[in-house]
This record gives sequence, structure tokens and C-alpha cells, in this order.
Amino acid sequence: MTNDVPAISRQLGVVEGAVAVIAVILTAFALWALRHVLTPFILAVFLLLMIGGLEASLKRHTPLPTRAALPAAIVVVVAFFGLAIWIIVDNASVIVKEAGSYTARIDDLLRQGSQKLGLEAVPTFAQLLRNANPGKYFGLVAGEAGHLVEGFVFVLIYLGFMIASRKGFPAKINELFGAANTEALSIVARIQHGVESYVWVQTIVGIIIAGASALLMWTVGLPHLLFWAFIIFLANYIPAIGAAIGVLLPALFGFLELDAPWKPLVLLVGFEIIHFSVSHVIQPRMQGQSLNIDPIVVLLSLAFWSVIFGMAGAFLSTPLTVVVMAICAEFPTARGVAVLLSEDGKPYAP
Repeated sequence: MTNDVPAISRQLGVVEGAVAVIAVILTAFALWALRHVLTPFILAVFLLLMIGGLEASLKRHTPLPTRAALPAAIVVVVAFFGLAIWIIVDNASVIVKEAGSYTARIDDLLRQGSQKLGLEAVPTFAQLLRNANPGKYFGLVAGEAGHLVEGFVFVLIYLGFMIASRKGFPAKINELFGAANTEALSIVARIQHGVESYVWVQTIVGIIIAGASALLMWTVGLPHLLFWAFIIFLANYIPAIGAAIGVLLPALFGFLELDAPWKPLVLLVGFEIIHFSVSHVIQPRMQGQSLNIDPIVVLLSLAFWSVIFGMAGAFLSTPLTVVVMAICAEFPTARGVAVLLSEDGKPYAP
């Protein structure tokens, strides 16, 4: 009978592991199935955390009255997103107006490439575009644009209601958790600190990369400098690969907008040097142990949350992983998950 106890314990351990795996799969499927409902809600929560952090910073470091800190934080965040939309729309409209010159430049590049490859038939951009059936893609883009506008409206609605009801959060937590309310509030504070640290580091790193890239673009004479610098800045919020992809776009457009072929090559090499230097030298020193997430987990979380929530999941993959790690670290049965997600194996003190 005594010898059967270890065997039973091992069997129970296997069953618990299998149940945990099934629970993770079902949870992921539920998140994916409800992505259209949850995505604006999660974005609203993220904005609420940003507003809360900015509000606290304004209270500590500015002479603003306490009651004015929250409205000021809301105005700053809304103004930032309004500025982002204005920069993108204004410059995108100018680029669309210049589409004719881009078409001629692409035809010239195709002709030069065909001559170097010894091709007799030289394709044109119009022929390639016609064979690609652009109507189908325009429909998809229009549909995604409609979903984007709809989602943005829902984000604002969720955010408004959250701001209006956040005064009752401490009372609700106290009622839900009773004597353990201090621990619950510490989890919320830890999550907020992790998200704020991530946003702060990515913002400073994005400003450095975008500023250095703007200087390089100004040196070679690339048009729409503000637009491309802002795109690079926004792309930096996608961890691991965002900045690397963001710096490719202006370099590719450089082949269409610059007169000498060596200039876009200089842009491409210079962008990658800037990105590599900042991401591998400056960013690790700034980030330190504030997030304590394993680098491979950052990459895997980017893939996972992108599948679940699309582009919003790509931008929020690291904050969402911070939330998962903070919650799992507080429960003995799930602490192993938090240990695997952490960089040093010590997600939080027991």
C-alpha cells in the first residue's frame, strides 16, 4: 500500500498537467473567438493604465492641482492619438497624390532590372498590378478600415466608462477579496508598474531611434521626413521586430523618391545600424530588470498574442505577458508558469 502512494502521486501530477494544458488551449480558443469584443476592451484598459500613470506623474512632478491631474492626463493622451492620426492621414494623402510619379519610377526600375537580367519582355507596373487583382485587396483593406474605426469608437466608449467608474475599484476589490485585498491591490499595482515601465522604455527608445533616423533621412534628402519618423516611432512598440520592420519602409520608398540608387542603400544600412545599436546597447541598460521577461518569451508572446488579437495583440504582447506572469506568480499551482516566463526564474518573491 505504501509503495502505491508515489505511483498515485505521479499519476495525479500527470492528470493535473494534462488538465492545465487543456485549460490553456480552451482559454486561448475562447480569447480568439471573442477577439472582436475583447480587443477594444483590452486597448481601453491599456489606455486607462497609461492615463493613470501619467496622472500620478503629473501629481508628483508638476504644480497642477490634484483635481486637474486626471483631465490633463486625458487631454495629453487624446492629443497624442489625435496628432498621430493627423500625421498619418495628412502625409498618406500627399503620398497618394504622388502615385503617378511612383508608377513612372517603378516602370523605370523594372526596365533597368529587365535589361540587366537580359529579359526581352519588360513588364510594367500597370501590368503587374492588373495581374495581382487589386480590387480584391481593396475590398479587404476597406473592410479592415471599417473594423478599425468601429473598434476605435468602442475603445473610447469603454475608456469613458472605466474612467467614470474607477473610483469604485478599491471598494470592489475590498469586497471581493476581504482580508486578502492588500495582496490583490499589490498585484494590480505590480501590473500597472510593469506596463508603465514598458511604455516608458519603448517611448524613450522609439524617440532615440526615430530622431536618429530622421537626421539620416534629412541628410540624404528623403521627403515626408516627419511621417516616416513617426512610423518608425510607432513600430518600435511592437517588441523584437517592430523597429526592424519600421525602418525598412522609408528605405524602400527611398528607391522611388531619391534620384541616386546609393542613397536608399545608405538609408537601409544606416537604419539597421541605428536600430541594432539602440536595441542591443541602450535599451537593455534602460530596461534592466523592470520587466524580468525572458527574451525568447517576448518573441513567442508576440506570435501568440498576434494570432489572438491581431495587430493590437502585437502592440500589447509584452504588457499582456506581464499581466499573465504577475497573476500566475500569486498562485502556487500556476507559479511554475511565471517562473518559465521570467528571465531569472524569480518572477516575484513568495
